[in-house]
Amino acid sequence: MNENRPSASPSPRLEVDDVIVVDTKRVRTAIGGTVVGNFMEWFDFGIYGYLALTLTAVFASDVPDPWGLLVTLLGFAISFLVRPFGGFVLGPLGDRIGRQKVLFLTMAMMATATALIGILPTSAQIGLWAIVPLYLLKMVQGFSTGGEYAGATTYVSEFSPDRRRGFWSSWLDVGSYVGFAAGASAVALTTAITTSISGENAMVDYGWRIPFLLAIPLGIVAIYFRLRIPETPAFEQAGTHEADADDPMARQGLVGIVRHHWRALLIGIALVAATNTAGYALTSYMPTYLEKEVGVSNIAAAVATVPVLLVMSASLPLIGRLSDRIGRKPVYAIAAGSALVLLVPAFLIMQIGELWAVMIALCMAAVPVAFYVAISASALPALFPTASRFGAMAVAYNVAVSLFGGTTPLFSQALIDWTGNTLMPAFYIMFFAALGLVALLSMRETARRPLLGSLPTVETPAEAEAVVARQDRDPLIDTSTMPLAVRRP
Repeated sequence: MNENRPSASPSPRLEVDDVIVVDTKRVRTAIGGTVVGNFMEWFDFGIYGYLALTLTAVFASDVPDPWGLLVTLLGFAISFLVRPFGGFVLGPLGDRIGRQKVLFLTMAMMATATALIGILPTSAQIGLWAIVPLYLLKMVQGFSTGGEYAGATTYVSEFSPDRRRGFWSSWLDVGSYVGFAAGASAVALTTAITTSISGENAMVDYGWRIPFLLAIPLGIVAIYFRLRIPETPAFEQAGTHEADADDPMARQGLVGIVRHHWRALLIGIALVAATNTAGYALTSYMPTYLEKEVGVSNIAAAVATVPVLLVMSASLPLIGRLSDRIGRKPVYAIAAGSALVLLVPAFLIMQIGELWAVMIALCMAAVPVAFYVAISASALPALFPTASRFGAMAVAYNVAVSLFGGTTPLFSQALIDWTGNTLMPAFYIMFFAALGLVALLSMRETARRPLLGSLPTVETPAEAEAVVARQDRDPLIDTSTMPLAVRRP
């Protein structure tokens, strides 16, 4: 990665003052302030997923079956198709002006768009035109989230100490799935309360608005936390560097990112596609699948899904810690392998239709998702150098999510409608799991080592002294990739 530096030059030496020391309390504050954004993003996914059939009646009541549901699911897909544009703008911006500033912007846009959906006119009021403002607000959400996850993963990975990056970064996706569970719970509670008060049509009449409007108080709290998080020490070290089109370690625009890091981008795209086809099938598509293909009610689907997601969320830090011990690549292999083995049996068991069978099936489907997402925030940003990390993550993550992840509900349902085979979602996920295994063959192990282009990050001064003392014999320390070469001749 440092082909522009003379090969004869000696590697720069680390000194104790070079090592970044981030105490545990500061790590908790930084990661907590980042998690709230992912919570809000997935809170909206939970609402939209569990209200898909209701929103079809609200916004596409004049569209005949099965096209009405597909029109609603297309709104979900559109938000993901816009994500790359958000990533292409916000990612390089985050490398230029800082992670914290862009994360504040994405949070404000996301919360505002979610709340505005709750006051939209319906098709009963303005006809088919009702779908247009819904799509526009989903596009705003998509643009903002194009910078949200790429920025959040960049942020938490840069703030986490090298030795425990898997553990600390895994908390980001705990926020994701707890947020989805919260959205699903909000829909279930709203449905139960409004139907008991106003009858079976309550959700279509007005109840669907309530979960979206909850984004107002939640968004205010999330924005407050975003204002309190500091900039990452790694960016403060590398962020002052000038852009250099010929140096892969320097800050790059979109063209430079593709030119210098195309191999890492392809690896990232394959792993993100494998992760998110499984993840969005379990979350955003599963409510529709359970209602339409299995015959489970909206509330029963939430009752089955929410506990599974909460248990899965609780397992993520444990899996993250495991990846700190055995490496990211073995954990990714477990994820992809379990997807290939478990998903067809899970979808077959789901067809039994009883609540116990659905919960068992969801637990089986959650296994690969847990192993995938637990290490996403630690493994993916480590593929790219610090100076261009936000931008490169935005490209890799959003291209994969927009083409393969967010379209999973639409493609899964379309494949079922086309073939009549209710196992098609499982086959769809398994295809990308196989591609992920191929990508692992070219992936460099990044556990326990400093991020590319960053100085070592530890939790105590004693650890900093130990890193410096063993730098000549530690294969995990490569000073030639660190900003030492820039700071010192």
